[in-house]
Amino acid sequence: MKSKLKILALILVYSISAYSQKVSFESPNQKIKVELFSGDNSQTGEWFLKVFYNSDSAKSEILPKIILGLSRNDQDFFKELTFVKSVKPITINEQYTMPFGKKSNRSNVANEVVVSFENPSKSKLNVILRAYNDGLTFRYEFPEKQGSFIIKDEFTSYHIPKETKRWMEKWNPANEGLYAVTNNDKIVQQEYCYPALFNSPDKSGWFLLHEADLNETYCGTKLSNVADIDQYKLTFPDPKDGRGMGESNPKINLPWKSPWRVIHIGSLATIVESTLTEDVSSPATIKNSEWIKPGKVSWNYWSSNHGTKDYKIVCDFADLAAEMNWPYTLLDWEWDSMSNGGNLEDALKYIHSKGIKPLMWFNSGGNHTWVPSTPKDRMLTHENRVEEFTKLKKLGVAGVKVDFFESEKQDMIKYYLDILEDAAQFEMLVYFHGCLVPRGWSRTYPNLVTYEAVRGAEWYNNGPEFTATAPEHNTILPFTRNVVGAMDYTPVTFTNSQYPHITSYGHELALSVIFESPLQHLADRPEGYRELPEAAKTFLKDVPASWDSTLLIDGYPGQGVTMARKKGEQWYLGGINASERKEKTKTIKLDFLKEGTKYKATIITDGIHDKDFNTSYLSVEKTGSIDVKMLRRGGFVIMLSPIL
Repeated sequence: MKSKLKILALILVYSISAYSQKVSFESPNQKIKVELFSGDNSQTGEWFLKVFYNSDSAKSEILPKIILGLSRNDQDFFKELTFVKSVKPITINEQYTMPFGKKSNRSNVANEVVVSFENPSKSKLNVILRAYNDGLTFRYEFPEKQGSFIIKDEFTSYHIPKETKRWMEKWNPANEGLYAVTNNDKIVQQEYCYPALFNSPDKSGWFLLHEADLNETYCGTKLSNVADIDQYKLTFPDPKDGRGMGESNPKINLPWKSPWRVIHIGSLATIVESTLTEDVSSPATIKNSEWIKPGKVSWNYWSSNHGTKDYKIVCDFADLAAEMNWPYTLLDWEWDSMSNGGNLEDALKYIHSKGIKPLMWFNSGGNHTWVPSTPKDRMLTHENRVEEFTKLKKLGVAGVKVDFFESEKQDMIKYYLDILEDAAQFEMLVYFHGCLVPRGWSRTYPNLVTYEAVRGAEWYNNGPEFTATAPEHNTILPFTRNVVGAMDYTPVTFTNSQYPHITSYGHELALSVIFESPLQHLADRPEGYRELPEAAKTFLKDVPASWDSTLLIDGYPGQGVTMARKKGEQWYLGGINASERKEKTKTIKLDFLKEGTKYKATIITDGIHDKDFNTSYLSVEKTGSIDVKMLRRGGFVIMLSPIL
């Protein structure tokens, strides 16, 4: 018996010592701890990270293993890396502002450690690690001063136990799929889009996987568990993406740093309110951003797919924008074949006469897209863009919507950034459609005001499926896609397009607060807004498109969400319910309000049926609360204004 105990003790000692810890450090608030290990208890081998999260209720190993490593065409930096040194943690403390987004004043505050390795040929690899109060980021660095190489593979992978609940979207180049919730035997082996949301098996912590500060020195990546169901490995673009144009493997020049690998970590509120993806991205290249003005946009495509082809429809949507105090209207595809009373120049003249700024759609062009819609090639080269932006500036056009990129290969990443840089020279706003998910670029290029990369209201035109899936989908997006950047869902539709919606009018109105986009395209036809009750119409006139602060009041992905956003001294709340069966009554605590100030609450909830509103008014303060009722698939909004 004693010999058996000795053997068990030796096995235990060996299993503990088999992983040699070399680095350990914490976030500023000490809730997140990061440890670096080797797999064979030596200075040389394969290296990985462990991540621990200390919630209010428990401490958990939230990510048991993040494998590190790269492979170049000349040599590998993976299984035979020798630990050289790690520097003592330094503090990153940077304050910056944004002209739009979840909040205006930002803090980039972290503890940073740089770990240095060598491979067998003595070539250097650094791993730069940062622990934030709301997550972990890390990136690779080749510090040597010269050399050009191809990255054959990136071995970064996240080991995630099967019991971990996850919300993930199957990979598609436009990032316009639905999120599916899985764990255990429901997990599917395939490629997945960013961002991906996970809840630890003990329910104590959440994390969201993403990447940031991607630039022309690399390609976009995605997640794949095809090789190992428990490992989500970073994977390069499919060679067939973008109709086979461009190389899937990135070419780098030394010295070089990879994009940041970003893990938002914490409670659901921490993740929803986080700006980590933008915090770690490069500072703004535009010194004067006064011309960058967020705002709401009237948009004629959803209700009439060929709306911009019709001069009279374009004028009606300009009238709508003027009536609703929205600063912009969008001329979508077919503006170059406009008729029925006027052409493009006539329409622009009319729009300007109403005090509205026009935005215009462009095909990204090139052989990377099969879409033939014109104008197709005016964004394709620097010379094309300068010529087109010069014309648009003279015509008083405020911004461009560029569509159909269909690839995240390195050459396409460069194309995105070239558009942004040229547009900035002409003080031109840009938003991308048929595109990648945000990678923090809006910090670097604040003229990039929004992205699509979401299954939005346009899908009511694409088939019957979205009618049934939208209520749940809408409650997942605030915890996933909209966490990492602006999201052009084109919300707030009361009438029906080609296929109906079953969300209530209260649900639709709430999306103007729930979904964040500095250019918030409100998609309904003019009569859909003109026929609203006065309180709802006034709310849509007043609700901002950018925010000073954002709070998650409560919610759970796929069930419901309530958010509060502040602009100046006013608060705007929105809540939605995904339930197909149950009405819900919620009590909203107002403890986020300013102490000693009374507020007028304008409360717009579901009425007696899904196309009805109920409006009421209260005087409230920080110690109070508001009860609201939501129908099935329902929603509500509240505006809180200080009583002076």
